Amino acid sequence: MAPLINLTILTIFTILINQATVVISVTQSEALLVFKSSLISNHTAFSTWKPSTRPCTGNKTNWGGILCEEGRVWGIKLEGMGISGAIDVDSLVGMPHLRMMSLINNSLDGKLPKLNKVGKLKALFLSHNKFSGPIDQDCFDGMTSLKKLYLSYNAFTGQIPMSLATLPRLVELSLEGNQFSGVIPNFTVVNFKLLNFSDNKFDGPIPYSVTYLPVESFSGNAGLCGHPLQACTSSKPTINVIFVIFSFLAVLAVIGMIIITLKNKPTGLADVEAPLVGSSSEISKTGDMMTSDRASPANYGARHKKAEPTKLVFLIEDRERFELPDLLNSSAETLGNGSLGVYYKACLPSGKPMVVKRFKQMNNVGKEEFQEHMWRIARLNHPNLLSPVAFYYRKEEKLLVSDYINNVSLATYLHHSKGSGNKQTLNWSARLKIIKGVAKGLLYLHNELPSLIVPHGHLKSSNVLLTESLEPLMTDYALIPVFNTEHAQELMVAYKSPEHKYNNRITKKTDAWSLGVLILEILTGKFPTTSPRQAGSGSDIDWVTWVQSTAHEDTAEVFDKEMKASRQDEAEMMKMLRIGLSCAEMDVDKRYDIKEALRKIEELKGDAK
Repeated sequence: MAPLINLTILTIFTILINQATVVISVTQSEALLVFKSSLISNHTAFSTWKPSTRPCTGNKTNWGGILCEEGRVWGIKLEGMGISGAIDVDSLVGMPHLRMMSLINNSLDGKLPKLNKVGKLKALFLSHNKFSGPIDQDCFDGMTSLKKLYLSYNAFTGQIPMSLATLPRLVELSLEGNQFSGVIPNFTVVNFKLLNFSDNKFDGPIPYSVTYLPVESFSGNAGLCGHPLQACTSSKPTINVIFVIFSFLAVLAVIGMIIITLKNKPTGLADVEAPLVGSSSEISKTGDMMTSDRASPANYGARHKKAEPTKLVFLIEDRERFELPDLLNSSAETLGNGSLGVYYKACLPSGKPMVVKRFKQMNNVGKEEFQEHMWRIARLNHPNLLSPVAFYYRKEEKLLVSDYINNVSLATYLHHSKGSGNKQTLNWSARLKIIKGVAKGLLYLHNELPSLIVPHGHLKSSNVLLTESLEPLMTDYALIPVFNTEHAQELMVAYKSPEHKYNNRITKKTDAWSLGVLILEILTGKFPTTSPRQAGSGSDIDWVTWVQSTAHEDTAEVFDKEMKASRQDEAEMMKMLRIGLSCAEMDVDKRYDIKEALRKIEELKGDAK
């Protein structure tokens, strides 16, 4: 008797499931037919929309333009079908599994309906239609799943609704070719894969949250200003006020320096301006350390919302604890005065050395924007990147603290050991290992920071440190978004590229150009700005041309003799030379991207791993 009861229960359960499937299908059919009734089109795709059939059978589509999964409608794709009329959003509520809708290249018109009634949508494509008028401010409220929204080439007016700017998962947004106006709001998302505001009527300053975009994303908006466009101009009274403030700060700085001198402080970091040099007791009150293994932006906002100006903020917490006075009161050794700032070696009370980088060309960056970007960098984790340990923010200057690498830079190996009998020379295998590590780190940056046009931006031999095992560690990466535009264009390697020199722009392949120049420097052992035939030109592009012509005429002359390469090595060195030249190609369209460059580099074996 028991088996019969079990069989009966199983049969009933199966019937209920089948009935539920029928109900879902009928509901979807009815919803789609109501949706169709609001549209006008003679396209043959609609001829399959019949009440007598289901839209979906499993993953099979029975109705044209419908995408199915397990018997459910998850997508509507009716593109270029001459459809006019208005979207009946209420009908779409009857399809709870709908995740994508594409109606591009049609003639839909009127005001954009409140799409948040279909709150589970992940992708919506409405470009190249005839929608018009302003979008309601609450149009996108609650659409937390939306990742892609394309509204380009319609006739929308008014401002971007804040409900759109605050969507947490949005990664692609296309608004070009409309008549949107007003200011561009700050967007919650900082890692857009695509974001386009071009050919509208936006005005005012470009917000920091989107300054990483290329010029093309803002073109055609006469009233916009700020990076990456021209700088915003201030009125004369504002300039006068700023002049007075700076004059006052300059006087304070002079007084501070006099006081420091009189107190006979140790040289180095002790000359950081007055607000940094507070009493130890004052700093220790705000110098508490977070205890999580790795801090997060969320934790930071909750626990350090009222951080004092003297706060040293830690990005990695499973480290020895130290405070700002530990750095300021130590006898610092100047490691170098680079193009971006001064670097110091400072020892903690335990004797552990740290590197403190002091930047003064970031004073246009607000505190929140700077902190947000530092957290983005802190989340990166790659064996060929030197991660920052902590940072300090002050409007006039910033400090980045990182581990001290007990070796020297690639530049030192290549250029400061020649003819000295110093053992610090690099053979071909070591150089191949370094190139591979740098290329891997670059590809990682491009994959992890897709929203940045140039994820590194300042790749050169002095910014590649070498561990004792000659593993490369890149530094000073991903700083373009927090650097003053005018100084970045003057100082950073990315802005020496051919595309910026001739077309005033940088591209996704600009880092590849920097890699190519670095590869050629590693192979030739010569600085990129000097060559026997182009000495004094000061041009990286001329230098690349020299390498190319010299390699063509006399291969033996172009390679650094310090490599002490065998004949077998020379064959691979020639392959690497061609890779370097392909990366440093002036024509961006012909240039390798980072992924292709690494693939080619990985084909070279040598003794490197």
